[in-house]
Amino acid sequence: MMSDLETPQNVSENMLDEDEEIIYVSKSEIKRDAEALKKVGVELVNLSKNELEKIPLDDDLLYSIELAQKIKKEGYRRQIQYIGKLLRSRDIDPITQALDKLKNRHNQQSAIYHKLEKLRDELIETGDAETIMALYPNADRQQLRTLARLAKKERDANRPVKTAKQIYHYLRELSEIA
Repeated sequence: MMSDLETPQNVSENMLDEDEEIIYVSKSEIKRDAEALKKVGVELVNLSKNELEKIPLDDDLLYSIELAQKIKKEGYRRQIQYIGKLLRSRDIDPITQALDKLKNRHNQQSAIYHKLEKLRDELIETGDAETIMALYPNADRQQLRTLARLAKKERDANRPVKTAKQIYHYLRELSEIA
């Protein structure tokens, strides 16, 4: 028999709590998740063919991405929505990890190029190649000094920075060898 505290509603709520919890997801949250997946889809569509090969995609998704790369205007928007829909039914973690890896590689390359530019500017300013020689022992000290001297003359005379570009290319070759 039910006591006064146990109304039929309280009994059914207790049974729900014991069996399983119902998780309510708001409509706004569903839309945010769908938008996030569409953004991942756009990132995938913007990749080159070589980069796409490095991402774990099944055939349907790969075909849809390649199709979106060929489509223009309104069809492109609809194709991106379709790619987002396909992503909802897949495990997206391996895909996002592979995308992050590609982005990180790009960031690393940018950091290397900035470092080389800084080395070049320091060499032109001071004329001292010791920092570069410490980083790249197989560098030609005499060539670096000559290029630095010419680049400084070009800069002081307000001429085009042809020699500074040569220094940068030489440093880039050294960094690729090392």
